[in-house]
Amino acid sequence: MEWKLFADLAEVAGGDRIAVSVPGDATVGDALDALLDDRPALRERVLDETGSLYDHVNLLRNGRDAALDEELEAGDELALFPPVSGG
Repeated sequence: MEWKLFADLAEVAGGDRIAVSVPGDATVGDALDALLDDRPALRERVLDETGSLYDHVNLLRNGRDAALDEELEAGDELALFPPVSGG
């Protein structure tokens, strides 16, 4: 399973594409746990003090908002976006 990371999340992780191993019956949450185990510096950027995903971090599966309890399928693309602003 591969994660795409954007902006400062990619900088913190040391790359914009990070491959993680998850079992065949994994959920998005399992893949996120695998990512954070592999790149622990990301943990404080994406999870709050209770271990929940920050509201301002966008979690996508195949280009759409994803819930942590969604089951993954082969070929799914996961992505994390930090808050983005501009003007």
